[in-house]
Amino acid sequence: MFDYEMQKAADTLIRDIFKVQPGETVVLTCDSLSCMKIVDAVASSAHAVGALPMVIKFPAPDGVGQAADPKLPIEPLTGAVSNCDVWIEFNQKWLLYSTPYQRAISTNKKLRYMCLVEFTEDVMIRTMSDIDTAKLTEFMNRVAELNRAAKVIRMTTPSGTDVTFETDDRHVVSVDAGDASKSGVYMMMGQLNVVPKYGSVNGTIVFDGTVTPPFGRTPDMPIKLTVKDSVIVNIEGGSDAKAYEKWLKDFNDPGMLKMAHVAYGFNPGAKLSGNVVEDERVWGATEWGIGYVSPTVGGPEGQAAVSHTDGICLNTSVWLDGVQLMEEGKMVDPALEAIYPR
Repeated sequence: MFDYEMQKAADTLIRDIFKVQPGETVVLTCDSLSCMKIVDAVASSAHAVGALPMVIKFPAPDGVGQAADPKLPIEPLTGAVSNCDVWIEFNQKWLLYSTPYQRAISTNKKLRYMCLVEFTEDVMIRTMSDIDTAKLTEFMNRVAELNRAAKVIRMTTPSGTDVTFETDDRHVVSVDAGDASKSGVYMMMGQLNVVPKYGSVNGTIVFDGTVTPPFGRTPDMPIKLTVKDSVIVNIEGGSDAKAYEKWLKDFNDPGMLKMAHVAYGFNPGAKLSGNVVEDERVWGATEWGIGYVSPTVGGPEGQAAVSHTDGICLNTSVWLDGVQLMEEGKMVDPALEAIYPR
């Protein structure tokens, strides 16, 4: 039964989310740490609809993003992902923001890309099966409209987050609600991403959910970041907080201390599991990224950094220009609650 459920989720990904057509080329990248049962199921789904799937597997690199470059077959990999219709990455050490990724999204104008890193079978089943994507799309588009209209956003959590930032009309508010049928960069369904105005993030951010890299789990104690003008100026917590600070600073890159983006979690099937792709979609959570920002969403130049890391803040309250949107992860607006009740 488990395999049947996973194949159903793989079919949903290929047929319903990407709407892959006969003759389209589908590249699936993975590494030596990836779950090959998932990769094989998705390749089978692509083949079943008449597409031309290709699986590219290589040893897991030491880092993620551009930090993975030294261990990647950059030219062959770039050639493949720069000439396909669909690229889905199942790498444990993700290629998002790496050199092949940047080259592909800048040159391959037909590309539909999705980042599904660190996926396991149960994560795929929970987050891709039996979800009403039409209702989810309506709900998330409305939340996106409210965020696009706001000038100043404040977020708090019971664990101690209290942070404000300004928005920037040049930055994209991305909605991943289950439709990857047109060219673009996509994440797994159930995430709404906002790139703040650079230099405008101020306050305290507390990670009480998964932090990765470098951990891939919830830290031993919540990690408290003090942020001034979008730069992390202090890190507090337990031994993991010290390790996290060392990891960030060992890059010797000032960009790795800069706040990058914040994303709302809106996947009704997601639960806190230690997998960041699932965890950042837990309903009512927010996820803060640190480091690199692509010009695709944070234009015109993005934010330079050698890598990227994400941390989860659970049960978030949100105010848009002083008007409350969420109270500890639940919608305050009855109209929004009616669209997709939780």
